[in-house]
Parts: sequence; structure tokens; C-alpha cells
Amino acid sequence: MYNKTKRIKGINKMIKICITVRNRLAITKKCLEAIKKHSIVPHQIYVYDNNTNYLLDNHFKYFQRLYKKREISQITFTTIESTFNAFSKAVVFNLFGKQHEEDPQKDSYDFLLLLDNDIIVTPGYDQKLMAVWKYINKNKLKNIKVVGQSPGGIKSMSEPLHTIGKMTGKVGKLGGSGLWSMRNNFFTDVGFLNLKQLVNHNKKHDQMYWGKIERITNGQPYIFALREKLGVHCGRVAGSICNTLNSNRNANINFEASEKEIDSIDFDSFYKKIINDTFLVGDW
Repeated sequence: MYNKTKRIKGINKMIKICITVRNRLAITKKCLEAIKKHSIVPHQIYVYDNNTNYLLDNHFKYFQRLYKKREISQITFTTIESTFNAFSKAVVFNLFGKQHEEDPQKDSYDFLLLLDNDIIVTPGYDQKLMAVWKYINKNKLKNIKVVGQSPGGIKSMSEPLHTIGKMTGKVGKLGGSGLWSMRNNFFTDVGFLNLKQLVNHNKKHDQMYWGKIERITNGQPYIFALREKLGVHCGRVAGSICNTLNSNRNANINFEASEKEIDSIDFDSFYKKIINDTFLVGDW
């Protein structure tokens, strides 16, 4: 995989990918295989497996194999204690950001990418994001802090329509962080979330960042909504962690039936199935 490429002087392209996981190993495997098959740009993958309690041994064995083959740059297993009884995604995104800030070469990465483990990226997703960031920087759209896909929960999209090669997009607000691309200085520029405000919560990562970025940009649009399918959100197929926890914070999350079904299908067959599902493709 591309994460084996060392970032040294003379290498011009590299991205960092942060993936958050909680149970749902079958869809995690498909998520990582999609990155392996569909990436063009060299990358490093940082996985945070948060509070997993279903098929835990399988999680360790699976990530051990990827670690030994150097297909991931880091695997971190967290617990309720190490995520401070707060929303684990927000906690580990802070951790990812703080570690990135310590990277002596942090300014040389082309962009950062935050993915939920139920996002299956499409072929060339990274090259498309690279083109968007090049366009944003060239046109000095300094208020844009995040790039996502449309619709992707992005609202208040305004004119003009931006054209990047054969792609188009608008700028807007909000946007779900299941797939967020950010500049390499995002954590210096935007900062980190206050985890005290997220104790006993299973959501609000996105909402708190929306408010934070809104203040920084003085109410200007801050997310670029690319009208391209960068990733297919498979939460409806794999099961929704947040929705389950909102119903019962102590729920035992396993989605056993969907776990077996997804695991039984090879990647190419699975991808063909979801990319031809108009409801899934058009939903997010």
C-alpha cells in the first residue's frame, strides 16, 4: 500500500487518513480495502478502534496483519476510560490532530482526511480532492476549511458554481464529517474541541466544529461541496453506531446479521452492489 512510501525531500504528494472504528469489523475491512484499491496518491493510515466489544479478538488479529505488512501507519485501541467517557470520535480526532502537530514534516502533507469506517471511497477520490485543494489555494478561498461531497449534509450552498476540470462544486456550511478533507494546518488554524463538553455524549463532534469554524470565518461559508461521489456511506447496510447509542448508551453493538452478510461478499462484488444502489449513492 501507498503508506509504505517515505515522506522525504523530493516526494511531492502524501496525505494522512484518520479512520475511526467501533465494532463493525466487516465494513471496516471493506473501507480499508477500498482505500487500497481506489487510491492514487501516496498515503498514511491512522486507525483508532474505539471501545470495541464485539469480535474483539478478530479486530486485534486483523489489524495485526495490516500492521505487520505496514499497510497502516498506526493502530490505536481505546477504552471508555482513555476516551474520558466522552464521544470517542471527537477524542481520537483531537489525538490525531495533536500527533500531527508534532510531526516535523506536517506542512509537507497535501491534505488530511477524516473517514468513518462505513465510508467506501470511490476510485480516484484522493486525486479529485487534490485538484479541489489546488483550486481553493489558487483562488485564495481562505474561508474554506473543509472539503466534502454534495449533498453530504452540506447546507446554505451559495453561488457561484465553481468548475474544476470536469467537476463542479459550491461553498456552504455544515456537512457530515464521515468524509472530511482538511488542509495540513487545520488544527493550527481551527483548533481542537473542548472534550469537557462531550462527556456522556455520542454525537456533537460535527456540531461543535461547525460552531467553531463559523466563528473563525465570521459567518462565511466554510466547506466546499464537491458534486462528485467521493465515498459511499454504508451506515444503512452496516448499522448505525450513533443511532444505537442514542437509544441506549450502554447497548451491546454487534449488528451480527449485517456483519456476516458483508463479510461473506468479496470486495469487488460488494462495491458493485453499493455503487449501483441509487438510494445509497444519493443518500449522502
